[in-house]
Amino acid sequence: MSDKHTVFKPSALLAALGLAFGLAACGGGDGQKPAQAPADTPAVQAGELAEKQEVVINNAAEPESLDPHKVSGVPESNLLRQMFVGLTSTDADGNTVPGMAESWESSDNQTWVFKLRDAKWSNGDPVTAQDFVYSLQRLVDPNTASPYSSYAEDAKMLNAAAIINGKAKPDTLGVKAVDEKTLEITLEQPVPYFPDMLIHTSMKPVNQKVVEQHGEKWTAPENIVVNGAYKLTEWVVNGHITMERNSEYFDDAKTTINKITMLPINSQSTDMSRFKAGEIDFTYNDIPSEQFQALKQELGDQVKVAPYLCTYYYEFNHTKAPFDNANVRKALQLTLDRETVAEKVFGRGETAAYQYTPNAAQGMKAYTPEWKDWDKAKRVEEAKKLLAEAGYDSSKPLKFELLYNTNENHKKGAVAASALWQEALGKDVIDITLTNQEWKTYLDTRRTQKHQMSRGGWCADYNEASTFLNTFKSDSSSNYGKYQSAEFDQLMAKTLEAGVTADERGALYQQAEAVLDKDAATVFVFHYVSARLVKPYVAGFTAKDPMDNWQVKDWSILKH
Repeated sequence: MSDKHTVFKPSALLAALGLAFGLAACGGGDGQKPAQAPADTPAVQAGELAEKQEVVINNAAEPESLDPHKVSGVPESNLLRQMFVGLTSTDADGNTVPGMAESWESSDNQTWVFKLRDAKWSNGDPVTAQDFVYSLQRLVDPNTASPYSSYAEDAKMLNAAAIINGKAKPDTLGVKAVDEKTLEITLEQPVPYFPDMLIHTSMKPVNQKVVEQHGEKWTAPENIVVNGAYKLTEWVVNGHITMERNSEYFDDAKTTINKITMLPINSQSTDMSRFKAGEIDFTYNDIPSEQFQALKQELGDQVKVAPYLCTYYYEFNHTKAPFDNANVRKALQLTLDRETVAEKVFGRGETAAYQYTPNAAQGMKAYTPEWKDWDKAKRVEEAKKLLAEAGYDSSKPLKFELLYNTNENHKKGAVAASALWQEALGKDVIDITLTNQEWKTYLDTRRTQKHQMSRGGWCADYNEASTFLNTFKSDSSSNYGKYQSAEFDQLMAKTLEAGVTADERGALYQQAEAVLDKDAATVFVFHYVSARLVKPYVAGFTAKDPMDNWQVKDWSILKH
């Protein structure tokens, strides 16, 4: 899914170039008697529970929507994960576990049968197999216009591609309610990791009756019906979102925190200062790198740094000049100094990216481009030659706009990238205009290809290499740069052919990465770490999930 954040700090190089970069935490409660945290809770530390079980979280953006089928970003998923539960879910460490499905089985990885637990929607309706039939059909229905519709196609759900392309009706999707508590999903070919894919936001159910009754307003606090641990109670645009425990949630007895307040603060410095003032308990995973070392010294274990299956990149719009020209793309790919960005501009453990998929993703075999070992002089020489062939030099400089979503750290990143390209290629050869847009506008600009270059980030929807590589398939609804390659598409199609072993699949992923490199599909910059601040009294957050799919239902607030 599209990320929201990253962090940059000034480096010595950029300074030499003369570039300047330049709610109570635990209020309220239900008056319950303080107790000891039960031994079987996922709490990191045991201790006496606070009387007021409330938490304030910064989510860094005003959500695009709270409709699971209308969103594509991390901030939205952070919210929806608290309110909706799919067939499968994840535990505090990121392992796939039962969600609405108590169990599932398949003899061939192609026909999957899910047995649903006894669970209710927040309005008391039972959660049924038909809810999932309706919701999955709604996801692929062209009338829904879901930015994640192709996820069902990536999962190889029967007829998903034909439905998305308007060649078949939604009711032909390979989903069937065998009975009220048995769901059968048929795929076009075997997908061994299919249950892992079902953790994603787009695969969560919605209540048909409520959606049809209220239309676009079904997600308003007074209308929304959920099947997860928390229900939306207040949504003040650009202010806060409040969720409270859903008493109908099937596992409510094991839920401890009563109220969640989510804030849309996109300023990292404000996030940090409000945490230190005691107004935020759990920050966005976006510690400003210029504050990172000082915060580690000052706050110690409250600084949580963990591996994170996300990649940061600069996306080309392949449909527009100048990036419809492969020579131009390759020149910029060659001359961005990733090591400087990762090690000096960030310095928190990020690693330079020479392939899209993080090496830590399951099923991946590392790919290293030949040019990685070239020295800077050779890269610059080749890049200038490519630009000259494309018609760009000091007499006709390469001009383009670099888009980023409003965020002080993205601005620093864009300034850094511009400086590094100009230092390598010459200010008289390359002219970059930086443009920022608010999150929702930025997403729309990319989806409609109104940009030339945009900063982008992709975070794993499930822990397998295909969650990254599928986004570059020609027909992917997440392919905002509109990269098109029959060779790449064929390689990805082969990964799920009958008889392909996990080892062979990994080799195909490696070949697919080589095609992206050859075509200079995008400038991959670095692989992330997750770095946030967490108050010591927030028990249950393990920082072990490489997808960062935290769930407040797993937490509790200790006396402090």
